[in-house]
Amino acid sequence: MKTTTLSLMLFAGTALAALPAQAAGELNLICSADVVICEQMKGDFEKAHSDIKVNMVRLSSGETYAKVRAEARNPKTDIWWAGTGDPHLQAASENLTLEYKSPKLDELNDWAKKQAESAGYKTVGVYAGALGWGYNTEIFKSKGFKEPLCWADLLAPELKGEIQIANPNSSGTAYTALASLVQIMGEDPAFDYLKKLNDNISQYTKSGSAPVKAAARGETALGIVFVHDAVAQTAEGFPVKSITPCEGTGYEIGSMSIIKGARNLDNAKIWYDWALTAEVQSRMKDAKSFQLPSNKNAEIPKEAPRFEDIKLIDYDFATYGEPAKRKALLERWDREVGAAAN
Repeated sequence: MKTTTLSLMLFAGTALAALPAQAAGELNLICSADVVICEQMKGDFEKAHSDIKVNMVRLSSGETYAKVRAEARNPKTDIWWAGTGDPHLQAASENLTLEYKSPKLDELNDWAKKQAESAGYKTVGVYAGALGWGYNTEIFKSKGFKEPLCWADLLAPELKGEIQIANPNSSGTAYTALASLVQIMGEDPAFDYLKKLNDNISQYTKSGSAPVKAAARGETALGIVFVHDAVAQTAEGFPVKSITPCEGTGYEIGSMSIIKGARNLDNAKIWYDWALTAEVQSRMKDAKSFQLPSNKNAEIPKEAPRFEDIKLIDYDFATYGEPAKRKALLERWDREVGAAAN
């Protein structure tokens, strides 16, 4: 009897060993970058980790923050990759994300490490990019518009209905623009400016990069975006020229966070460490993503706008990523700008 039992156990063990390896599980990812880089990242990760299936949703950073907050008691997301740092910092301050110190931290640029430190290691910088705009050179030439070099130039009467920018409630890009203008001008003058700019806005889009894509297609003359998004359209062959404003401009630290209560925590950490490697970040340019990578050893795309060539403000991420400040600015925007746009 004992021999028979042992034989059965050995047979069962051999049969199990012969079966194909089962998937190590899943990873529920929200990607807040352009859909092309999101798809590339998903594909590359699944090649590198074939035992993990990535369920990816593409949402803007403002939408992602709202979703993560709404699902706080029953999280459906494991990791949030990319999108502007402000909503990541807000999620960190509300304890919606998990502290994690990646072994790759020492390989990162100081601005990426400072992002992590300021959030108690509940987020980390994955790339950076400056705010500006891209305009359609053919439209500007045919209509005789003067090249806008400064924020003030966007108020020119001839640009009425010729500009697009995203809605700061849904878009991290547009919130960065709002917070940047407040820091450059002061809050009341910034809102006076935005109310005047509203006369020239044809559409407040949902996505931050949509305005310059519309400009590339000739649907609008100019889009206020992160400059790397404008550069991407130029790289695609569209007649788009990029500008960073003469008065100075803000910038983003695209970030990454593990959601508190993640169901696939181990897999989230695997993605996190993988996404911080120089090899992965050097591949971003292949999806025409021209941000500055956070890993010091990653290849910087030749098309990437360099910070040393741009007049940057000392953007206060801690203040403008703080929930109360963000809420107050967005409510004022809705009241004074958004309401006038409807």
